[in-house]
Amino acid sequence: MAVVSAPVFSFREVTLQFAGVRALDDVSFDVQPNELFAIIGPNGAGKTSIFNVISRVYEPVSGRVVFEDTDMRRLKRHQVPELGIARTFQNIELFPFLTVMDNLMLGRHHLMDTGIVSGALWWGKAKRSEIEHRAASERVIEFLEIERYRHQLVASLPYGLQKRVELGRALAMEPKLLLLDEPVAGMNIEETEDMARFILDIKSDLGIAQILVEHDMGLVMDIADRVMVLDFGVKIAEGSPAAVQRNPEVIRAYLGEEHKDIQASAGGA
Repeated sequence: MAVVSAPVFSFREVTLQFAGVRALDDVSFDVQPNELFAIIGPNGAGKTSIFNVISRVYEPVSGRVVFEDTDMRRLKRHQVPELGIARTFQNIELFPFLTVMDNLMLGRHHLMDTGIVSGALWWGKAKRSEIEHRAASERVIEFLEIERYRHQLVASLPYGLQKRVELGRALAMEPKLLLLDEPVAGMNIEETEDMARFILDIKSDLGIAQILVEHDMGLVMDIADRVMVLDFGVKIAEGSPAAVQRNPEVIRAYLGEEHKDIQASAGGA
């Protein structure tokens, strides 16, 4: 008999409402340890709203959000990274006039516990701590193959590399759950393939559970373990990529009734 592990993250019966409009309507899903779980849906379906609930930017009107054994609705926003959850953003949120290394070091800020005096004088514990944190950032830089850019200003880098640095800053936080908000948005084919490889390496080499929100269906269907589909804040499907692709409700949400009928006819031929 197969052993079923407990989920690392649970999003249960969550409803989010703004001025009478339901952005999320009784949405539930779980993420297993080391799973790459993808969320897809048309624009306005509620995908980023889920990330904003997890990050404590939005407060739902009902439901439970649990990471490991912690009820996240009891947390303040700044406590989320301390719990072990990191996030990338669709629109790059780096410090453009700091170097790649400095941006990664900022990602480790919540892991630093030196005092103001020792930090200012850079001695004792503060010196040892910075050396350790720089070594950890160097490991992320090596993992993402951006060694040659470590001392360059982020603003000087091409868009695709900036997206990789954004991923690096999230990894520098040493997360146990990684939220990826459209990590390949605006990328060309080569950059997309590189990002897909790194996302898979995060799963295989680092063992970090990931929730991926992405519009690139080819990417999602190629790399995700499971996929959930939203439409106007309602969950309409969940399962393996192959099962989701065949789901009539998913076809209707993306292509409309006319295409749904065509798909059904083709399937019966």
